Amino acid sequence: MLRPKTTLTLRWLDSVAQVERDVWNSLALPLGTPFLEWDWLHNLEVSGCAVPQEGWLANHLVAYQEGAVVAIAPFYLKGHSYGEFVFDHQWADLSYRLGMDYYPKLVGMAPFTPAAGYRFMFAPGADEALLTEVLLQEVDRFCGQKRISSCHFLFVDPDWKPILEQRGFTSWVHHSYVWKDENYGSFDGFLQSFNANQRRNIKRERKAIATAGLEMKVYTGATIPHQFYGLMYELYSDTCDKFWGGSKYLNRRFFESLAHTYRDRSCL
Repeated sequence: MLRPKTTLTLRWLDSVAQVERDVWNSLALPLGTPFLEWDWLHNLEVSGCAVPQEGWLANHLVAYQEGAVVAIAPFYLKGHSYGEFVFDHQWADLSYRLGMDYYPKLVGMAPFTPAAGYRFMFAPGADEALLTEVLLQEVDRFCGQKRISSCHFLFVDPDWKPILEQRGFTSWVHHSYVWKDENYGSFDGFLQSFNANQRRNIKRERKAIATAGLEMKVYTGATIPHQFYGLMYELYSDTCDKFWGGSKYLNRRFFESLAHTYRDRSCL
C-alpha cells in the first residue's frame, strides 16, 4: 500500500521500452482495454508510426516508490491533431487567430486507436486517489514549464471520466457509433429489433453472400497464418486510399510485428 508520506519519484520517459515489459503489463493487464499494454504501444513506436518524425513524441509519466513502478500515465506530445480521431482543428484555428500557440499539446491516448478505455494505470494496492492527484499536479507543472498549451485525454474509460471532471477537466462529447448486444440471444433475436422490410433486406443480403460462394472463418491466436498480417495491411492500406485520403497512419511493419508480439490478442 502506498503511504501518503512515502517519497515518490516521477519521471517522463520517451519510450515504453524504458519500463520492463512485465512491469508495465502488471499495471495494464487488469484494465478493460488491451490498447495500453506494452506490446501494443511498443509496436507503434518501434514500427515508426508513433514517433517524433510523425508528430508523436512519447512522454510517458511514471511514478516510482522505492524503485518500484506504482503508476503509469501514457502520454504523447503532439505537433498536430492527426491520428486522434478527435477533430479539434477549430480550436487550433481559433488559437492561431488569437495569437496563441495551440501546438504542441499533451495527449493521453493510445495512438491511432479510437477505442474507449484510456486511464492512468496503478500497481495493485496503490492509493489511486493520491497517485491521480500527484500525476495531474505533475502534468500541470510539466505543461507550465514547457509552455504546452493544453492537456487532452481522449477515449477515456467511462468510469474514469468523472474522476477527471472532479479535478477540473471539461468533458468534450462526440458522436460515435458503437454496437451493443441488448441481450438479443441470437442473430434471429437481433433481427427482431428491425422492422419487417429491414429484416427482409438483411436476409436477402446474407443469402446473396452464401450464393456467391463466399465463406467466413475466424482465426485467433496461434491459428492465424503468419502471412495474414501482411494481407491485413494490404486491406487497411487499400481502404485508406479509397475512403480516408491522408489517414494511413499504420505501416506494414506495424501489422507484421503483431504476428510476433500481439498474436494472442489478434482476431481475424
